[in-house]
Amino acid sequence: MPSLGLDITNERITGVVVAEDGAVVRRVQRAGPEGRLQDVVDELAAGLKIEALGVAIDAETDAADVLKLTGTLPAQHRCTPGAAAIEAEAWVGAARGSQHAVVLKIGERVFAGILLAGQYWPGAHGLAGSAAWLALNPVERQDYRKFGSLAAEVSNKGIARRLSWRIQAGDSSAVLERAGGLELITAAHVFAGARSGDGVSISVVRDTAKYIGMAVANLACCLDPEIVILSGEVAAAGDLLLEPVRQEFARRLPPGMVDQVRLEISPLAEDGVAIGAARIAALARA
Repeated sequence: MPSLGLDITNERITGVVVAEDGAVVRRVQRAGPEGRLQDVVDELAAGLKIEALGVAIDAETDAADVLKLTGTLPAQHRCTPGAAAIEAEAWVGAARGSQHAVVLKIGERVFAGILLAGQYWPGAHGLAGSAAWLALNPVERQDYRKFGSLAAEVSNKGIARRLSWRIQAGDSSAVLERAGGLELITAAHVFAGARSGDGVSISVVRDTAKYIGMAVANLACCLDPEIVILSGEVAAAGDLLLEPVRQEFARRLPPGMVDQVRLEISPLAEDGVAIGAARIAALARA
């Protein structure tokens, strides 16, 4: 029987129905968690007998205290986004067959999921994988203290912010006109600008790749995995980021590790966390 998985953030709900072989048979995405959650679940489950319901939600998401799913669905099983992300990669993603793996998800959120000896590793306090807070710059910036050093640089908003700062400092970028205003610039605009040859966007993407490569190297040096997987919205910019991230990653590894740790882009697009939540719930009921 299929399982249902939800990935809930303050910005959106992503829900999938997953078959026993891991294939996504239904998908729904809606903006904002409150007031829409039950509608998303009802749409996904309509006419199906759902075996298990998994919900990936982090402590910062406003829906955490109001999440009450009812109806004929089985009792929900909650998990962290990191646990769900690495479970999905190990099941049907880039980490299949691996015993030691890390997935680094970068988009509206920044976090990691860690697989050690075939099992998700939560850490002593359930906070392992808090990659947003990796300290990669000695500068004491206010946004570092608010979002975490890595997230402030490479999250969707962080990338957009760095381009906006460059424009405000006097650099000329065609992205400003395309976006329609500084406050409207998004990471997608920056990536599109880089693809079209915009010099400032190319510079921001280059710096983004450097930060991501440093973060991947730090995770790899600490955990010695077989593979590190890039996931989230940055995966869609793999044509721009993957090779420069690989170069930065390799440059910062111990010599004996350079040829031992693979770096790959997740094949699961935006659905990885929801797929993993469904899988964790199904395993919990088995």
